[in-house]
Amino acid sequence: MGHPALRDAVSTPFWLDRTLPDPHPPLRGETTADLAVVGGGFSGLWTALLAKERDPGLDVVVLEGRRIGWAATGRNGGFCAASLTHGLANGVDRFPDEIETLEELGRANLDGIEATLRRHGIDCGFERTGELSVATEPWQVGGLLEGLETSRRMGRRVEFLDRDAIRAEVRAATYEAGVWDRDGTAMLDPARLAWGLAGACAALGVRFHEGTRVTGVHSTGSGLRLRTPHGTVTAARVALGTGAFRSPLRRVRPFIVPVYDYALMTEPLTEAQRASIGWADRQGIGDSANQFHYYRLTDDNRILWGGYDAVYYNGGGIRPAYDQRPSTSDKLAAHFFETFPQLDGVRFTHAWGGVVDTCSRFCAFFGTGYAGRLAYAAGFTGLGVGATRFGAQVMLDLLAGEPTPLTRLRMVRSRPVPFPPEPVRSGVIQLTRWSIARADRDEGRRNLWLRTLDRLGLGFDS
Repeated sequence: MGHPALRDAVSTPFWLDRTLPDPHPPLRGETTADLAVVGGGFSGLWTALLAKERDPGLDVVVLEGRRIGWAATGRNGGFCAASLTHGLANGVDRFPDEIETLEELGRANLDGIEATLRRHGIDCGFERTGELSVATEPWQVGGLLEGLETSRRMGRRVEFLDRDAIRAEVRAATYEAGVWDRDGTAMLDPARLAWGLAGACAALGVRFHEGTRVTGVHSTGSGLRLRTPHGTVTAARVALGTGAFRSPLRRVRPFIVPVYDYALMTEPLTEAQRASIGWADRQGIGDSANQFHYYRLTDDNRILWGGYDAVYYNGGGIRPAYDQRPSTSDKLAAHFFETFPQLDGVRFTHAWGGVVDTCSRFCAFFGTGYAGRLAYAAGFTGLGVGATRFGAQVMLDLLAGEPTPLTRLRMVRSRPVPFPPEPVRSGVIQLTRWSIARADRDEGRRNLWLRTLDRLGLGFDS
């Protein structure tokens, strides 16, 4: 990494760069369970916790291929949003007839997360500060105003900030306007949340096996048998929370592509540096370009700065080498100092990447297999910190086998458009990435390719 502010940055994700909880033993031999959960990220953890809260007598086991929270769960920006649809605009476009219901469910879901933290005493730095959406180019202001009116119709508590007001709130050199959604997003430490959820699960009797990768699933009698390298689990029901990684259920694979996202973390700001940027209300911030940045303050007044490049590596591979991309880190560092020139001299202590499970509608989809004995939720596209709890509720409802208000939702019953097979998939995705970068350079004007995707309901941003 060539930027001088990155000279001493380590590649470990900031949230995971601390003493980790003691590992749970890998599975060896045979065991049984009422419910087997595959994946130790937010999706699997919420599923296990909610299952035990619904039925304390249920025997639940969680199988994790590496460590609890090591993948997307421990590498994200720590934005916990109420939105279940990857933003209101995406939800209006895709589920216009039920968006009001989805908005209500999303707010209830965020309230439920906050209540869970209190109930189980989970300390993860939860701050319900809301989020600023900011325009950094004049052409983006109109989109903010349009979104403002839609948000108000949906009952969101939002406020428009003109150029002077937004720069009084946060002293950034690039701001033209902003919208503050005051209570739709919380900031938190995602790793501490994951470890806290795992602790709450264990206290309720959930069993964990880390270092236990599921290599196959097949029917056996009235249940399912999960194969792992050194043992098997026979379970009446199975919930899959494998995110971007290869699903044991083949039918899910065409709908998911792994996209890499990158982030930086600064050293703690001094009091003078902190005063120079304002930001007294500690909101999460996202800018309004197609290739957008997201950033927030931590407990100890560091700034996490991420986004912009969403990278698909041709062929769809997931490799440790992809967790670092020096060209993107350099670009992010340059953008940081363009936004906050008064912080010149601040160093970055961490630079990392991680893989996101993306689908063509950019929000989660759901389904079942093996005659309803297996359920899955996938495709959260970066908003899984909050929406995975909703996804866990859906999976448990699907596994129960009786219709519920959640399973009746079109969002739950429908599927995104699958991605084409390789090498066409790589060509389509790279053309789309090139087109959205061009749109940002051309005042938001979308070329023929992007307009075609929009007409097909496949509009794309980073």
